[in-house]
Amino acid sequence: MHYLMGLDISTTGAKALIIDEAGAVIANANAPQPISQPKPLWSEQNPSDWWDGISASIRQALLQSGLRGDDISSIGLTGQMHGLVLLDAKGEVLRPSILWNDQRTQAQCDYMTEVIGADRLLELTGNPAVTGFTAPKILWVRDNEPDIYAKIDQILLPKDYIRFMLSTDYATDLAGASGTSLLNVAERAWSDEVLDALEIPREWLPPVHEGTDFTATVSGEAADLTGLSNGTAIVGGGGDQAAGAIGMGCVTPDVIGVTVGTSGVVFAPLSSYAFEPEGRLHAFCHAVPDTWHFMGVMLSAAGSLQWYKDSFAPELDFDALLAEADEVAAGSEGLFFLPYLTGERTPHPDPLARGAFIGMTSRHNRGHMTRAVLEGVAFGLKDSFTLIDQAGLPDEFEVRISGGGAKSPIWQRIIADVLAAPLVNINTTEGGAFGAAILASVAAGVFKDAAVACAAMIQEGETVAVGDDVAAYAERYKIYQSLYPTLKDTFARL
Repeated sequence: MHYLMGLDISTTGAKALIIDEAGAVIANANAPQPISQPKPLWSEQNPSDWWDGISASIRQALLQSGLRGDDISSIGLTGQMHGLVLLDAKGEVLRPSILWNDQRTQAQCDYMTEVIGADRLLELTGNPAVTGFTAPKILWVRDNEPDIYAKIDQILLPKDYIRFMLSTDYATDLAGASGTSLLNVAERAWSDEVLDALEIPREWLPPVHEGTDFTATVSGEAADLTGLSNGTAIVGGGGDQAAGAIGMGCVTPDVIGVTVGTSGVVFAPLSSYAFEPEGRLHAFCHAVPDTWHFMGVMLSAAGSLQWYKDSFAPELDFDALLAEADEVAAGSEGLFFLPYLTGERTPHPDPLARGAFIGMTSRHNRGHMTRAVLEGVAFGLKDSFTLIDQAGLPDEFEVRISGGGAKSPIWQRIIADVLAAPLVNINTTEGGAFGAAILASVAAGVFKDAAVACAAMIQEGETVAVGDDVAAYAERYKIYQSLYPTLKDTFARL
């Protein structure tokens, strides 16, 4: 029996997961992670906290499973994308990591667009310059912390810092590297053109690998600390969204993933490179070799519902709150909710976008407001789904749903009707760590490729059929689409 480990460095936790070759979860340990916001719009973490957390989680997972370190065939890595980790020539961290949700770099994004050109940057990297991506963070350090910039010897992403601490080797995966704005996504290699334009030395960047490539082995020192075996193989892995998609079985173009977590994601694998001409979708390399993907991201999906409950109904549990919404007819009697509580990314890359209830009357009660939140998030997901559809969905496809918000039956029904597509539930709920472990299983030779591994490890569950409200939601979606353009200037003034 092969046992595979997936390690996930998310914004909130350092997770270690062990599965067997049938996909059964043997152990699952998580160490919460602190986050710092030293100034408005800033978001940082200390890489040493990640290492302390993942070391503890690995030890706990091994203890929980009753396995020894040498029982683990290989290790896959995943984690939050875009975070900037700067190391000096001795491998020491130079400053706290600037995270994916940090918004300080708009001036640097404008500079990138100017020196490279908006169209050329989109063609090369698959994306416009986005404040959360890695390259503008590097430029921000150059512009604001020149003493630190002068000491840079290596640039890593969060999960790749864990790889370095486990092995002393520098490496990254193509899915994660796609979110740096420094990768030629079509050629699956660092872009010399972008690096030269931004005057970023190529030697600062680690070698790039496919998600199933072997990249390093566990060192003796890390083995002593974690309980792993010296020499255990570590594979390329993938950024959190790519690994999470693999954990859902989204490895071929006929399987679309919808994730309703704190953020909301629509993920569509591609057999060849493409980019959305206006840059409204992310175009990245997939963690599956020689595969790409479109991805639409809304920043506050289940996060919108969590904020709403905490603010307006802290005394209720989610089931009771959603039961009130279930008594309200589709459309919430003309009430709309814009889910832009933390700005937005797809299809409106606007950090100044704001949340709003629109259309409120004296007839509306808490049930209407709750349902409006559910519907507003569903409309936000449809924004991404519509763009992917316009870019070219296959004639036949399946939509799989996951995430904490996907546990709600009423929300699933609303999303199915808004998307006008049945939703397929699956048996896995472990997200990126599970996908990282699947990549490790392929590298270990348990399966010949990710598609075979997913077919063996992931089972389909209940399908939520399209209901009777498709036409009503289609009309309301047209109104929803008009609201951001109407309010964009007002948001900026606010």
